[in-house]
Amino acid sequence: MSMENKEAKEINKLSILIITVVVLILIIAGAAYYIFHQREQLNEITQTYDLDKEMLEDEYNELSLQYEGYKFQIGNDSLVALLSTEQAKVQRLLEELRTVKATNSKRINELKKELATLRNIMRSYVIQIDSLNAANEQLKKENKEVVKKFQQATSTAAQLSKEKEKLTERVTLASKLDAATITVTPVNSRGKTMTRIKKMEQFVVKFTVTKNITAPVGEKTIYVRIMKPDDDILVKSRTNVFEFEGKEINYSMKRIVEYEGEELPVVMYWDIEEFLSPGTYRVDIFADGNLIGKKNFVLEK
Repeated sequence: MSMENKEAKEINKLSILIITVVVLILIIAGAAYYIFHQREQLNEITQTYDLDKEMLEDEYNELSLQYEGYKFQIGNDSLVALLSTEQAKVQRLLEELRTVKATNSKRINELKKELATLRNIMRSYVIQIDSLNAANEQLKKENKEVVKKFQQATSTAAQLSKEKEKLTERVTLASKLDAATITVTPVNSRGKTMTRIKKMEQFVVKFTVTKNITAPVGEKTIYVRIMKPDDDILVKSRTNVFEFEGKEINYSMKRIVEYEGEELPVVMYWDIEEFLSPGTYRVDIFADGNLIGKKNFVLEK
């Protein structure tokens, strides 16, 4: 074989080797690119799974918070217990979701379906809560109206009571007896008017119980108090008392009369048995628990 033929063969072998190496390099490069691209896609898919799982966790957490919020808005113990049960179920599924791998698409999808079911249950509770709130608002409104009517009725009753009291007071005042033309005359034993204290032996107290058609008729006890200048009362006995304004007070003399609603003249006598000093005296006349008249008179030395 000639030298030229040998060189040609060597060149052919070298060319084939180079081509083979180049093809291998291209194959390796293509395989590396394919693997890199697959990894990129896998990473993207994994990130999508992770994001999807995080969003599902947020939705479960949001649903749990909604249950918590509604529990504080209602006062129905039975409904609160049901909400607590459903919230516990949400929390249990949330805890499971946190432990499930993001790539476990089967279980993730099941938990999504569970979430949808739980949301439907929540909607039914929301309807009940809204209905209860509406009923409570209506009850509050009705209660306000009842309270308002009660207050109005109470106010009306109070007003009527005041008017009744005023009317009763007017009737009482109108029916009160009145003593008029009161005179106190000091006399001696012969009934002659005396001006000097040492010659006085008796006080003659005269007055008229006036006409009053509104006053109760019948037997009346009239009390007379004679008050000295020092405000002491002339009495025959300290046990002679009668009740006036919730207290027992002394009287000088009393008389029982029959009152028929017409004018009734009354005369009463006080025998002077005590020392009298000069000054201003006063006679107070009482009947039916009322002070019906008074009169001042002066004794000179």
